[in-house]
Amino acid sequence: MTFHRAYGFDEIALATSDITVDEADVNIGVSIADIKLNIPIIASAMDSVCSPSMAIELGKLGATGVLNLEGVHTRYEDPASILKQIASVSNTEYVTTMQTAYQKESIKDHLVERCIKTIKAGGVPAIVSSTPQRASHLGPLAAAAGANAFVIQSTVISKHFYSSNESKKLDLEAFCASMPIPVLIGNTATYDATKSLLSTGVRGIFVGIGPGAACTTRGVLGIGVPMATCIADTAKARDDYFAETGTYVSIIADGGIINSGDICKAIACGADAVMIGSPLARANEAPGLGFHWGMATPNALLPRGARVEVGSIADLKTILLGPSSSDDGSLNLAGALSTGMATLGAKTISEMQRVKKLIAPSLQTEGKLYQKTQKLGMGKH
Repeated sequence: MTFHRAYGFDEIALATSDITVDEADVNIGVSIADIKLNIPIIASAMDSVCSPSMAIELGKLGATGVLNLEGVHTRYEDPASILKQIASVSNTEYVTTMQTAYQKESIKDHLVERCIKTIKAGGVPAIVSSTPQRASHLGPLAAAAGANAFVIQSTVISKHFYSSNESKKLDLEAFCASMPIPVLIGNTATYDATKSLLSTGVRGIFVGIGPGAACTTRGVLGIGVPMATCIADTAKARDDYFAETGTYVSIIADGGIINSGDICKAIACGADAVMIGSPLARANEAPGLGFHWGMATPNALLPRGARVEVGSIADLKTILLGPSSSDDGSLNLAGALSTGMATLGAKTISEMQRVKKLIAPSLQTEGKLYQKTQKLGMGKH
């Protein structure tokens, strides 16, 4: 039996080099599946984070969001009332409340189309997602409605999704070939699993299993890889595949990112962009109304998520672009990334991926006694 040491964000540090650059010369932009982002941030496909209106605001600010096509926005004509209900119940009631809300009404094609067209009418790209079980139906429907990219997302993705129910089987390679828009998939966490998926025709892979603020997969199933190791290993698979084929497939770090420092570390470990939930669920405009939950929380048979209270701390523009009035890395995420890259001598995302990383278990605690005891700055988390 062999065990491999793996590291999370709190156990690593980014080391300075012999150069720094002017922040004005730093470009944090990236292209994911032909969609250009001025900020390499993607809002999670969770009902507490991304609605059609939130997707529009994110796009206007230079980021983007993924709308979950199996959420309340495609089940209800008035999703706001359902979201308000979920946010209002007690901690002992939210699981059953969500299970009822997500099972009472089925997904409606006309609402799928309406959501996508609303986002597009806002002048920004529309990126949407579904589970593998519904991808064969929702993928073509989304493409016909004008979506720019389609994400197949589940707790763990595999090259072939098998089921005794023929209608639920999904061959990723055949699906990607049939879709007129780019397909991205998630989630995975290891070199071998990622390497097997890169040749399917996908344009991006989301990596990270169980580290999300609201996710309980690691507790319920015992599955997961700490994020620093997860990103580094999957990025190595991407780089090896690129060297072999000349085809570059983006790696998006998904989960475990609490503040701007984690975003810097995720990209330094090899990610092309990050998908975040709880930091954006804290925006005044977020549909979760100060609460955050994952899409496995309302699962009918085995819920794997909690509804966590994150509060509302600022408008979305301030969270992404500042200025910041906080000392804990929760505001001005884009500015912090630019400053971090400039400090490390990296002008681009690709250069940031090559900065030196250190194993540093004491990074979060060294010299921070007063912050910790007074719950200030780095002691808030």
